[in-house]
Amino acid sequence: MTNTTKSKSTQDFVPIKEIRDGVIVLKSGGMRSILLASSLNFALKSQDEQASILMQFQNFANSLDFSVQIMIQSKKLDIRPYLALLEERYKEQATELMKIQVREYIEFIRTFVDSTNIMSKSFFVVIPYDPPIMTGSKNPLSGFLPKSKTPTEDFDKQFQEYRSQLEQRVAVVEQGLVRCGIRSAELGTEEVVELYYKLFNPGETEKPIQIT
Repeated sequence: MTNTTKSKSTQDFVPIKEIRDGVIVLKSGGMRSILLASSLNFALKSQDEQASILMQFQNFANSLDFSVQIMIQSKKLDIRPYLALLEERYKEQATELMKIQVREYIEFIRTFVDSTNIMSKSFFVVIPYDPPIMTGSKNPLSGFLPKSKTPTEDFDKQFQEYRSQLEQRVAVVEQGLVRCGIRSAELGTEEVVELYYKLFNPGETEKPIQIT
């Protein structure tokens, strides 16, 4: 391994330039929006309902003239905040009988979670928009900008124009998911930052929670 490689920080390997107004701006100039989608218990549907859902999803997928990425985040359910809340309730009980019942319930929950692999799942749809790239331009957003304005003003204007193109794609995906019986919501800046932080720092959920 060379010294140059050693000196690179983790951020150098992350393709994200910034997260702005809920939009991910990549170092390559591409833009991404993320939808959080609800789940659908397909197995509980009747055969007719299942056939209808499959048909709607097929029509939705065939109607897209751009690619999307469907991501499923699966992680072990962190029950510790709930246990911490129960510990607080235990301290508030006035009678010994109620304390015993709360303590037994706490131990039941802890034992059940330790012996059973309980997973939580989140579903996301990543929607891309890649602006046209001008040959010889370092920044894909800079090739279409008038030279009279400052780089910041130019970028702001072009960002809003390209963002409107991205939002049109987001609306198409949202409408298609609704027809399949799936609700969705576009992630904001803080939610996107939190999502990527957890993706790049999976060990954070393993840190102990202090119970006062």
